[in-house]
Amino acid sequence: MKPSQVKRLERLYRRRLKPGEVVSLELAREMADISLEIRRQLGVLVSRIGEIAYVVVGDERALMIPALEDYPLGRRLLRGIRLVHTHLKGEPLSDDDLTDLSLLRLDMIAALQLTQNPDRFSIQTAALVPPEGHHLPYQVEPSVPFAKFDLDFRSFVETLEQTLERGLKEGTLVATGQERGILISVTQRPMEEAVDSMEELKELARTAGVGVLDTVIQRPKEFNPRYLLGEGKIREVLIKALQFGATMLVFDQELSPAQVRSISELTELKVIDRSQLILDIFARRATSQDGKVQVELAQLKYLLPRLIGRGVQMSRLMGGIGGRGPGETKLEVDRRRIRDRIAHLERELKELSNGRYQRRQKRVKAGIPIISIVGYTNAGKSTLLNTLTRSEVFTEDLLFATLDTSSRRLRFPMDREVIITDTVGFIRSLPKSLLGAFKATLEELKDADLLIHLVDCSNPRFEEQIIQVDAILGELELSQKPKLLVFNKADLLPELKKGDPLAFMKVRQLTRRYGAVTISAADRKTLEPLLKELQHRFWHDVEDYRAPGQNHDEFEE
Repeated sequence: MKPSQVKRLERLYRRRLKPGEVVSLELAREMADISLEIRRQLGVLVSRIGEIAYVVVGDERALMIPALEDYPLGRRLLRGIRLVHTHLKGEPLSDDDLTDLSLLRLDMIAALQLTQNPDRFSIQTAALVPPEGHHLPYQVEPSVPFAKFDLDFRSFVETLEQTLERGLKEGTLVATGQERGILISVTQRPMEEAVDSMEELKELARTAGVGVLDTVIQRPKEFNPRYLLGEGKIREVLIKALQFGATMLVFDQELSPAQVRSISELTELKVIDRSQLILDIFARRATSQDGKVQVELAQLKYLLPRLIGRGVQMSRLMGGIGGRGPGETKLEVDRRRIRDRIAHLERELKELSNGRYQRRQKRVKAGIPIISIVGYTNAGKSTLLNTLTRSEVFTEDLLFATLDTSSRRLRFPMDREVIITDTVGFIRSLPKSLLGAFKATLEELKDADLLIHLVDCSNPRFEEQIIQVDAILGELELSQKPKLLVFNKADLLPELKKGDPLAFMKVRQLTRRYGAVTISAADRKTLEPLLKELQHRFWHDVEDYRAPGQNHDEFEE
C-alpha cells in the first residue's frame, strides 16, 4: 500500500462513535472509499464505548481477525466488541463471518455491502441468539440501504445479554459460579461402550465439581491427529460450548500435548482430558503426607511433557563474548525445576515407603492376618470398613472419596483378630503416572493374606469393572493373591427395587455364578455370610462369631 493509504488507515483510530451507533455514516463512507481504493476488505473492531480497538486489512474475499487479548471472554457471554467490515462486491455475510461471530462471541458483526459508488452501499448485520428454540446460534438480518438503517446499539446489546443469560439459566441446572463443561468422547469402540465410558466421565465431572452442560460422542473412521475430532466437528462443539456458556472442554480420551495446544489455539476455554480430571480429584482428596506427595508427583509427571514456551521472547540474556545465541529459556528453566522437584518427591516417597515397610513388618511379626479391600471406585469399600469395625472413615457417594489408606483391627471370637485395610479405588484408563505414584501406597496389598474384591453389583457395568480391577491387580503383580469376591449394594439391584418376586432367586443365581458373597455394606445384619467366610479361611476351628467391631484400634498410616 502507498504511504498515503497507510496514513488514512491510521487516522481511523482517531474516530469515535456514539454508544448508540453501530457505525457512523462518516466512518462507513471513509471505510468504503479506502476499501475500494486498495481493493481489499477493511474492518474495524469497535468497543462498547465507541473506540476503534483494531483496524484490520484483509484481501479481496476475507480478513483475519487478530487475537483479542485485550478483550478476554472469561465467564461473560459476549466479548464486548463488534466487527464492522466491507464486502467489495456487495455479497452477504459469509459462513466465515458467521463462524467468527459464533466462536469469538462478538457483540455483533456488520457487513458494508459496497457498490462502485462509495456513497451508495447497504448494511447487513448478525448477532447471537440463545440456544433454545434456534437451530443456529445466530440470527442474520436482511440487508438494508445504509441511509435507512436505524438501530440503537446500546439498547440492543443490553437486551441481547439479558436474553442470553436468561436462556442460559433456563436451559441448565448448573450452580452459579460452578465450572461448566462439555464432555467429549472420540472413540472407535462400540457405541454401548462409548456411552458407558461417558456415564463414568459424568460421574468424574460431578465429583470434581464440574457442571455438565452437554455430551458429544463421535465415532470416526480415523482419528484427526491434530484435534482428535474432525476439524468441522470441533468448531461445531466450540460454538455449542460458547452458546451454552461453558468454561471448559473435557475429553474422555487422553490428549497428546500437541492436541491440547491445537485445540487451545481455537478457543479460550480450558481443555483437559480424563487423566487431568482424575488428577484434580485426587489433589482435592489427598489429606495425608503420603497422598499429597504421590498426587504432586503424578501431576508433575503429567505436566512435564505438556509445558510449552512462546519463543525467543522468553529467553534469558545471551551468553558468550558476542552473544552467540539465546541462553537458557524460561521453558527450559521450568522443565529443569520440575525434574528437580520430581527427584525430590521420589526421594521423599521412598523415605515414607520405608516407614510403611517397618510398620508392616511389625504386623507380620505379630502374626495377625491382613485383609485388604480392593475394588472399583465407589464400590463401598470405606463403608464396609466402617460397618465391620464401627469406624468413621470418610465416605460419600462420589468417585475416589477415599484416597488415603486406612487400617483397622477387627476382633473375632476366641481372641482372634485380623487387620482390615481400605485402599484407593480403581478405575478404567487410570493414568499411568498416577498408577506409578500410587504403587507405594498399594504396597500394602503385597503383605495382605487375602484380598476382598468388592463389587457394586447394582451397577449395570459391574462385569466390566471386575475385569478392569483384575487387570490393574495384574499390573501390580498381585494376580496370584488369594481373593474373595464380594457383591455389595445387593439391596439396590433393579429387580429388588421393582419388587420382582423372583428377585432373590436371581441374586442367588448371580452369587453362585461368580462364587461370591452378597452383602449390603451399609447394613450390619447382611455381613454374617462374609464373616463366616473370613473365619473359615483363617480359622477352621471357629464356628460362631460375635458382632464385629467390639474392639478395634486404628493403625497409624
